[in-house]
Amino acid sequence: MTQGSESTRSGSRTTDSVLDRFERLARDAPEAYALIAGPASLTYGQLDARANQLAHHLLAAGLPPGGLVALGTARQSELVVALLGILKAGGHGAVVDVESGVGQRQLAHLEPFAVLTHAAHHPRLDDGRGLRFIRLDAEAAAIAAHPADPPAREPGLLALRTLTGGPEPRSVALTHDTLLDAFEGWSEVARLTPADRHLITAGPDATAFATGWTRALCSGGALVLPERGPWTAGAIRRAVETEQVTVVHTDPGGATQLLARDAGAVAARELRKPDAALRHLRLVTVTGDRLFLDEQADLQSRLRAGARVLGVYGLAETAGTGTWFDLAQLPAPQDDPERRALIGTPFPGFRADLHDGQICLTPPGAKDAIPTGDLGVLRPDGLLEFAGRRRDRLTLDTGESFDPHPVEAMIRTHPGIGGAVLRMVRVPGTTRASRLIAYVAPPPGAPSRVPAPDPADSLPELDGLREHLKGRLPGQWVPRELIRMRSLPRNRAGQENRNAMPLPPRLTDPVDVARGRGKGAGKYTSPPADPTVLVLIGIFWGAVAAVAAGFLFFILSKIFWPGATDLAGVPSPWAFLFFVLYLFEGAAFAAGIAFLVWGRAPMRRQGRPPGATTAAHLAAVYLLVAWWPQDNFYRLAAKQDWPVQAALVYTFNIPLMIAGAVVAYYLTLKPVSPFDFDD
Repeated sequence: MTQGSESTRSGSRTTDSVLDRFERLARDAPEAYALIAGPASLTYGQLDARANQLAHHLLAAGLPPGGLVALGTARQSELVVALLGILKAGGHGAVVDVESGVGQRQLAHLEPFAVLTHAAHHPRLDDGRGLRFIRLDAEAAAIAAHPADPPAREPGLLALRTLTGGPEPRSVALTHDTLLDAFEGWSEVARLTPADRHLITAGPDATAFATGWTRALCSGGALVLPERGPWTAGAIRRAVETEQVTVVHTDPGGATQLLARDAGAVAARELRKPDAALRHLRLVTVTGDRLFLDEQADLQSRLRAGARVLGVYGLAETAGTGTWFDLAQLPAPQDDPERRALIGTPFPGFRADLHDGQICLTPPGAKDAIPTGDLGVLRPDGLLEFAGRRRDRLTLDTGESFDPHPVEAMIRTHPGIGGAVLRMVRVPGTTRASRLIAYVAPPPGAPSRVPAPDPADSLPELDGLREHLKGRLPGQWVPRELIRMRSLPRNRAGQENRNAMPLPPRLTDPVDVARGRGKGAGKYTSPPADPTVLVLIGIFWGAVAAVAAGFLFFILSKIFWPGATDLAGVPSPWAFLFFVLYLFEGAAFAAGIAFLVWGRAPMRRQGRPPGATTAAHLAAVYLLVAWWPQDNFYRLAAKQDWPVQAALVYTFNIPLMIAGAVVAYYLTLKPVSPFDFDD
């Protein structure tokens, strides 16, 4: 399968880049606003002059051609100045995060010529390697003393280096050609104009911001930035209204925060009407993670007539560009929008292919496709549909591996659930047994139950969710536990952060993280760090218990079967060996009684047919408890007493064979839906 259009550009581009586009705009419209950030706002002319001065400062400091400069500051307006200054000096830049405390770890993936920062952020980034730091505030006077004209430069091949925000961060180098190809694709699909005011909700170190600024500053528009620190949900809404933002670039979590309204202040019937506070918005682009059709339609309904919501799919290697989807691309309404996440068609010049079900992207001019690690399906209408991520696959205790996306999508069909994530969590105190846990969150603006004001109260309980899923999923894929949350956590890249999901207080009770309900709520139990220690402890105490039980039943044998365990006439060492045998028989009987009481529940959790489970449970009990009375009766019976010998054979030996066959049959059965029997 292949989608896309052939690139009209080929070869290395030396006379055009995103920097050239910006510099032309700075010459043609120097008075137009480029950055809107309160007192830190800058026009195109001012931004160009400050970037030129910083470029001279970097060159004077010895920045080599193509050298890497790391940027770490919470002042986003300074970041844009620095990025342009680095490009003007012929280097390439990488933005690191100073707000969340991961800056030092990000720098560990880089070997920069210098780190641009402010004095307040310097200690957070200094990792002891002796990196060179240029503090923009301390050296402000020296920077301002340089000429405001552009320096003579030799543009390098690389423009940016981004650090991916997934579970295993990677350093990705982006060329000038890649940035320009991405911008031109966005310009056509998003219909960018100089009248647009853009707001990017992602952190400055994320690909969405590190490459997304070009959409504003290479099209003549303005980039709206927070005056200090990262964006908050309230600040985003205020900025969209007061600064008359027309284009918002965000992720699914940011989109719901931006467009959701207070359910307590707005009637439910009003929630799907346009929001007056967002009347200037003409476009919302959502990147970073899957966006289901019902979510996209809900977002679309909150905007004014004619406004668009685009779901965008891309990679850091392609500057966040790849495919795009607009609801207008659908040929007809969909019957199950809660289960569908479409990624649409490629950007102009890009290609999207499926290789063994995996989505691969090819940017313009590239020879090799880039595998994404994500799965896709080509629909009959020609649109690509997201089908899961390889890294998210879960493995059951049975060894079966499955993708959680279709299960999570099915969970979303419950009317009270807006988001769902599955996770396998090992049961504390065991080395292998795991439980499939569903983390669910309500849809944005979901009306809450009266009188409780918490929207998490609108979520179903575990029994309600299981009943909803009955017959819709294979039994082994049905969640066994439920955690209700106000919202699902996301990582820096905007993706649902599965590793940040809280562990349940107890794996035998459904819990409510949002409200702190459930037995042992708030007392989270993490899996033991070293399973080997648990195994050794279990073996030790099991041996102690077995010896104690053996001694007890050895004594009881003398009471119930006098003489059966008499070893007075047995010579050494055989007397000792028989004594150990008697201890094992007593321990087996004790284990059988314990398994009769506590073994039923774990067997039922295997999900096999209830009748076979009951038979196997009783068979295993019989296999354990029969040895102690059997051997005592045999030792007291005369070998030539055929009636007694026959009675013993039919009482013990044949049932033992049957019990073994029952257990063997049970082990060959496949699990069935847990709804076929009661817990």
